[in-house]
Amino acid sequence: MNYEIESSLDAYVDSHISPEPEHLHRLTRESHLRLINGRMVSGHLQGRLLKMLTQLCAPRLAVELGTFTGYSALCIAEGLPADAKLVTIEVDDELEDFIRRQLNSSGHGDKVELRIGPALDICRGFADESVDMMFIDADKRQYPAYLMEAARMLRPGGLIIADNTLWSGHVCDPEYNDAQTRGVREFNDLATTLPGFETVILPIRDGITLLRKCIMHNS
Repeated sequence: MNYEIESSLDAYVDSHISPEPEHLHRLTRESHLRLINGRMVSGHLQGRLLKMLTQLCAPRLAVELGTFTGYSALCIAEGLPADAKLVTIEVDDELEDFIRRQLNSSGHGDKVELRIGPALDICRGFADESVDMMFIDADKRQYPAYLMEAARMLRPGGLIIADNTLWSGHVCDPEYNDAQTRGVREFNDLATTLPGFETVILPIRDGITLLRKCIMHNS
């Protein structure tokens, strides 16, 4: 598929899904203006998908690994029940003020608790099977460790959502063997063999993997 057709399809998709809320449109623009890696923002399509998956899952407690500027956190919060909470974890403390401004300017920011620090360290403070939904979008080198920690934290019936699992196609290109690519490959291998989980990859944007923790019924 050439770039022109791909761009046309992206525009077509964006015009045929639920509209992007204005505060998220502003957040995207500000992220691109102020940060050199603004393209890391989840964006319209992924954001609407995150909201819908959250609504379908109806979690009481959700956890996000990798806040960046808060776009995905606000999409998840938008889909949360009124009395539910999202804990979002960001390792880069220089983003804290930016993120808090975005949370405070949104009608859903009161559902979000921002924690600054290494994701694995913070995750170890959650009890087994205490979380209903997790979104993973942090250091790709740590993806396998994130998955194992998420599997421990997640309750039966809960959902793990992982971003960038196709990694620009590098996962199936033997010429790429950097640490990030290896981390995503190992994550994908683990996701297909993790006991008690159902797994599917959606080829949306850079790849989104869904893992549902099965409910075990006593015989």
